[in-house]
Amino acid sequence: MIQQDTKQQILDLNKWKSTFAAKAKDYQTGDPYPFGIFDNFLEEWAAKNAMNAFPKVEDAGWIHYIHVNEKKHGLNKMDRIPAFLQEVIKELNSEEFVAALSELTGIPGLKPDPSLEGGGLHQTQRGGFLNIHADFTVHPHKRNWRRRVNVLVYLNEDWQPEYRGELQLWTRDMKECRQEILPVYNRMVAFNTDEDSYHGLPDPIQCPQGMTRKSIALYYFTEEENAPKKRATNYKARPGDGIKSLFIYLDKKAISIYNWLKGKLGINDDFVSKVLGLFDRKKK
Repeated sequence: MIQQDTKQQILDLNKWKSTFAAKAKDYQTGDPYPFGIFDNFLEEWAAKNAMNAFPKVEDAGWIHYIHVNEKKHGLNKMDRIPAFLQEVIKELNSEEFVAALSELTGIPGLKPDPSLEGGGLHQTQRGGFLNIHADFTVHPHKRNWRRRVNVLVYLNEDWQPEYRGELQLWTRDMKECRQEILPVYNRMVAFNTDEDSYHGLPDPIQCPQGMTRKSIALYYFTEEENAPKKRATNYKARPGDGIKSLFIYLDKKAISIYNWLKGKLGINDDFVSKVLGLFDRKKK
């Protein structure tokens, strides 16, 4: 268990083991697919420290995901992540926590991803968004690792409903949004991720300038005997998106090609991030 000098816990694992066991049925029968919301997740002192330690988008190491289907920023290199946030991530990737997560989800044998591929820290500025999508299905560098569960920990103090930025969960046929979850301070959201668990935050965030939507994003996998079907992030248009639907589709196809090259060549997102970051700055 990770502790401060004061012997305080970052996360009360005994509490969450018990809560996850009690909430497993509710989670596994969630609508539109298995999910759960858990408030006051980190111990209060730890949540405050994690929020205050969150680096600025302008700091080194951030990947800039800026294209038709998203405008957000990610930091997934552990050596660039501030020390206290590293400790939080290690706790959420610990054997005890992952075992509790397996009981909650009903998925045995969950494995954390030490490489934080696509995860780590996420941050979205005013005007940012992430179109509705189902996540990539297989780890880019571990062919037999099937992606199964997302865990998001929000660190947004005084987040107001008018700022938008809700996590939307859509039906598997993309006809209806069934859940809108505000990214409020110290809230953890977990949900199963598969080929049609559509989610995102498609409406531009309206928080004040200088404020951002912050989250820790961790993904969990199972190691399969046979390599599962591999698919890149699958973006979807919402009913009523009109001509925007075409651009969402074309951008999705470009990302699929990029992810194929990424897996084949063993490259990471740094180069493309730098190009997109430069492009974004030129538009401002």
